[in-house]
Amino acid sequence: MTPSRPYLVRGLQEWMVDNNFTPYIVVDAGVQGVQVPQDFVSDGQIILNISPSAVRGLIISNDAIDFNARFGGVPMRVYVPIVAVLAIYARENGQGMVFGAEPGAPQPDDDPPLKSVKELDDKPDESLAKPKPSLKVVK
Repeated sequence: MTPSRPYLVRGLQEWMVDNNFTPYIVVDAGVQGVQVPQDFVSDGQIILNISPSAVRGLIISNDAIDFNARFGGVPMRVYVPIVAVLAIYARENGQGMVFGAEPGAPQPDDDPPLKSVKELDDKPDESLAKPKPSLKVVK
């Protein structure tokens, strides 16, 4: 059976965009094949804004998430194997999903540290001063 994670990520990303929310993904930057700006990695994780206004050429395939974005004004290609995606959530209300064990997927921590949000554009965002949403694994 194929993993459900890529289907859930695609569906949730589309739902968030359709409802004018900003989809963020939490990525395990230590997974082999992850190509993200290392300057923005914190505690082995990075939070990426994958909204249409923040990225170009977004492709969410069954194997990976691939797009181009700017980090601190510097353009970069980002490549995230789908097994490295730990969670997807909407910035505005925190709704989303934390991914658990699945064949070939890493085990997320019980409470992934979502300490800071790294914007993919150069504009400062006043909403970052608000308390950050948090995700918990419900067993």
